[in-house]
Amino acid sequence: MADNKVGRIAFRVEGNIWVAYYALPDTMDNALFLGSIAMSAVRDPERKETFMNLIKDTVGEVLKEEVNCEVTWKDPTEAPEHEKSGRA
Repeated sequence: MADNKVGRIAFRVEGNIWVAYYALPDTMDNALFLGSIAMSAVRDPERKETFMNLIKDTVGEVLKEEVNCEVTWKDPTEAPEHEKSGRA
């Protein structure tokens, strides 16, 4: 099966908030805001994973409904230096 990368979820620290964006594979230009949560709320690893899964599940459902695209998530990777903001 082909590995067509149509986008990704990027999590970034912005001040005291952890922000999730949907972005194209190789750029943050025109990234879509998905949601955010206070950094103090995701210090707990289990809660952090819950937030990440909520975002991934939501994006997966939207892509399936809107463009009939099955989503397969890969292991997280660190953002390139030019995309990092805040304390990311």
